[in-house]
Amino acid sequence: QEEIDMSTYPVESIRNFSIIAHVDHGKSTLADRLLEITGTISKTDRNKQVLDKLQVERERGITVKAQSASLFYNHEGINYLLNLIDTPGHVDFSYEVSRSLSACQGVILVVDANEGIQAQTVANFYLAFEAQLSIIPVINKIDLKNADPERVEKQIEKLFDIPTDECIRISAKQGTNVEKVLQKVIEKIPPPQCNTADPLKALVFDSTFDHYRGVIANIALFGGEIAKGQKIVSAHTKKRYEVNEVGILTPNEQPTHKLYAGQVGYLIAGMKEVTEAQIGDTLFLYKQPVEPLPGFKSAKPMVFAGMYPIDQTEYNNLKSALERLTLNDSSVTVHRDSSLALGAGWRLGFLGLLHMEVFNQRLEQEYNMSVILTAPTVPYKAVLSSAKLIKEYGKDQITIINPAQFPDKLSVSEYLEPTVLGTIVTPHEYIGKIITLCQDRRAVQKDLLYIDENRVMLKYLFPLNEIVVDFYDALKSLSSGYASFDYEDAGYQSADLIKMDILLNGNPVEELATIIHNDKAYAAGKLLCERLKETIPRQLFEIAIQAAIGKKIIARETLKPYRKNVVAKCYGGDITRRMKLLRRQAEGKRLMRKIGNVEVPRDAFIRVLKRETDK
Repeated sequence: QEEIDMSTYPVESIRNFSIIAHVDHGKSTLADRLLEITGTISKTDRNKQVLDKLQVERERGITVKAQSASLFYNHEGINYLLNLIDTPGHVDFSYEVSRSLSACQGVILVVDANEGIQAQTVANFYLAFEAQLSIIPVINKIDLKNADPERVEKQIEKLFDIPTDECIRISAKQGTNVEKVLQKVIEKIPPPQCNTADPLKALVFDSTFDHYRGVIANIALFGGEIAKGQKIVSAHTKKRYEVNEVGILTPNEQPTHKLYAGQVGYLIAGMKEVTEAQIGDTLFLYKQPVEPLPGFKSAKPMVFAGMYPIDQTEYNNLKSALERLTLNDSSVTVHRDSSLALGAGWRLGFLGLLHMEVFNQRLEQEYNMSVILTAPTVPYKAVLSSAKLIKEYGKDQITIINPAQFPDKLSVSEYLEPTVLGTIVTPHEYIGKIITLCQDRRAVQKDLLYIDENRVMLKYLFPLNEIVVDFYDALKSLSSGYASFDYEDAGYQSADLIKMDILLNGNPVEELATIIHNDKAYAAGKLLCERLKETIPRQLFEIAIQAAIGKKIIARETLKPYRKNVVAKCYGGDITRRMKLLRRQAEGKRLMRKIGNVEVPRDAFIRVLKRETDK
């Protein structure tokens, strides 16, 4: 295939934009139509979410990774180069969205004509609004029989202050009016502010790993030009590379001679190590250093979970799989960790539960690794008061990721727990149930606003550990699936936290220790003891399963021993004979309980550790 000459597209005729929306409002379908209209892919019936390449995305029908593609379009006699980035819609992947927006000058905000504005629409709108991008509102799915575009236009006007006549009504599935979107993109979105005469300045906004060619970096050029054979330097690692190949993505890689300022493409420069293509890094020509671009604020993990190989011999394979996958998904944080029952492993930080599931699924599908994931926890903080501990840690505030590190109450002035500001958009008939649910989760109401006569937007301040496990599922089932939920970080607040231990015959089991709020300790302890009673196999001696806070036992279940019927051979006769036999049996059991070790089988552990997800 012949190489495209990219110099025929000066900065004035380049438009960089992204498509943002709530889950399932038709972003990827609109991207397919845009690709077809511009002739980037041929028109067939098989074009369904062309840009969702991962197996996870295909199976779940969601977008996880932002994907980019370059389109060529002729408008009023001028050839334009349009760089489109399709973004995910789930709350857990808003980091991907904010990264994509940094390479854009405008966005298409897609709203479903059926559903109207949802929580994630609001969140994504504000991401784009704060980045000062031009916003083109598009109302999709007008071909559905329940579609009500007028109502949606009113909602957009009320919430976002965008006049109703600016909305474009389309049906991405049938291709109605999609041409108009492209024309609007060219008219409303400004070209990038940069110059080919400046020294090279390129932002790495994504990267993937290819077994044969090493690291492939997706770059946006903010100045200068880049060509094969040039020597470039990374501002982050200060390493030098020679460019082997540059090109554009039409969604597939297409090599070009050069890339110029304002264009978006990919670059292969013999980076062997996964860690070298740091996302948010700036590349420049050797001996022509530039001021590095601001990059991205690193994503804050909201949920932590332990990950262990099912078999310890797999440790090294899992390690390399994790390294490759975290290159492609840079919002996961990784710390080494080990536990007595499960061996060596890692403590991973994720942006949310869906993110955790998808990550786990990608490990299984792309790297053939099956792992044990422990129950998700959130990062707490403790403000220390004892001088000895402050000296030991070198600071007076520590972050607790693992319950084993939880400091004693005597040496702490206060414990802090992470909070989030949640936005719930729901039809008004479910409002009573939802308010009750939020109060059960120790949430504080901040705001209540009617978007139109039958939709309400609620704002609540939640403790993160209350929503991390099953809040979303509970919300969906209460509202028959109509309510949508979105959250953003809201810092830490002080809380009455305690560490709850689980004892088996008086010995603490450290894998099962949890950090929990004082009000909820009793219920959780009782539930956990019941769960353990079901999963631990019976022994020949009695096992006491207890939940304890410090020295105080708050719940207990007793696992009865197996016992032989020692009085079966007595028939009638003297009572003292029976008592003697039973007493001898009890003494033997007592001795066994003293020396007997409660072996909890590994799979029982795993079942209990995963307990949180199937309450």
